[in-house]
Amino acid sequence: MKFPDTRLVVFAKAPEAGKAKTRLIPALGKAGAAALHARLVAHTLTTVTGTALCPVQLWCAPDTTHPFFDSCKNNFPVTLHQQQGANLGERMAHAMNHNLQQDFNSVIIGTDCPALSEADFKQAFTHLQNDSDIVLAPASDGGYVLMGLTHFSPALFSDINWGSGEVLAATREKIAVLQWPVIELKTFQDIDRPEDLNEAERLLGPIEKLTSA
Repeated sequence: MKFPDTRLVVFAKAPEAGKAKTRLIPALGKAGAAALHARLVAHTLTTVTGTALCPVQLWCAPDTTHPFFDSCKNNFPVTLHQQQGANLGERMAHAMNHNLQQDFNSVIIGTDCPALSEADFKQAFTHLQNDSDIVLAPASDGGYVLMGLTHFSPALFSDINWGSGEVLAATREKIAVLQWPVIELKTFQDIDRPEDLNEAERLLGPIEKLTSA
């Protein structure tokens, strides 16, 4: 393990039809969108645990007792944790602070970016270890697919319109106020909308469209 002082936080919802990847339901149907979400989670966990770069934490919603997360724990070397907070910002802040309070560098990702690779994680972890307080990997939709921190500020997770195209810009403004050294990695594409499905198929293979579900 090359970065024992880093913890990788993976945020994931259970793949429940009608509740997961809702913006893809018009293209894939409720069951199809949930099935794609399950594949994205598995792909992400395969990538991050296969690198063996640092311990991996799976932060779960609605809770860690869902059978899907039990399966994840049985199939991958991850620890399960409960997401806590009223909105995405509060939940991310809680998870990141959980690690930072224990003096671990903390890096958070979702499961919507199958293009993230071992080289990308190694780059992010190395920057945090050597020359940066914060690392961001921008998303082409105006958000970000990865954030890494060496210490905590609640400002990074508050008063942001999560789910909008303004998340990255708002986060950059907050970093400027904090005056923290920041490194930005290359820009990635999230798999969130019907127009992202070509990218998903390029990386994952054929995607079943269960539009009647």
